[in-house]
Amino acid sequence: MVCLYGLLGYPLGHSFSARYFAAKFEREQLAAEYRNWEFSDATKALTLLRSLPALRGFNVTIPHKQTVIPLLDNLSPEARAIGAVNVVKVRENDDQRVLTGYNTDVEGFSASLKPLLAQGTYSQALVLGTGGASLAVCYALQCLGLRVLRVSRHAQSGCITYDELTSQLMADSTLIVNCTPLGMYPHTEQCPKLPYECLTPQHLLYDLVYNPLETLFMRRGMEHGAKVKNGLEMLHLQAEAAWKIWQD
Repeated sequence: MVCLYGLLGYPLGHSFSARYFAAKFEREQLAAEYRNWEFSDATKALTLLRSLPALRGFNVTIPHKQTVIPLLDNLSPEARAIGAVNVVKVRENDDQRVLTGYNTDVEGFSASLKPLLAQGTYSQALVLGTGGASLAVCYALQCLGLRVLRVSRHAQSGCITYDELTSQLMADSTLIVNCTPLGMYPHTEQCPKLPYECLTPQHLLYDLVYNPLETLFMRRGMEHGAKVKNGLEMLHLQAEAAWKIWQD
């Protein structure tokens, strides 16, 4: 039987995951298929996914990394600590289907970031956005020993707003991670509302967006000499970590 995997999210026009796994399955001659499940309602999506007998696992992307949690049967300790899921493993247990949530964003982001951290001095990071990806990034940064300030468009507990970003905060926060979808295809002329004039060659801008490969956020950073990186390597690393979970 062909094993089934896929991606749950909404919208999914930006995603490279199906292409990535299709190439992997062909390259490794695996009897597997990867589909996109584009649902705005996570509950309806999980009803469908639980009914697919060939399903072995799926990835989760925006906006469902948090909303999917109460619909699952179990969580890994890391996913529980983070409060966000991007991988679900499907097991058969006494004729029952058991769905367990994991988070491989932390592993992918950390492995991608570490070589860059070794090239500069970074003690404080700004994390832009408050969704599931930002929770994983904050967790990873704190594990790496960095202080974290979360930035939101709207005032909320535990965050500052973009209007509160002073030149001193920008100078102190030499790592800035964009965890918002701003700049993602097809809205490529959007970017977070930062005081980009405060950026310097000491800054590193990391964009979780990978389509396009060079976002406006990155270009505006480069204009001021900042180092930049997109999220494509993170995507590959977290995808391979997800594959290991599914095959375990």
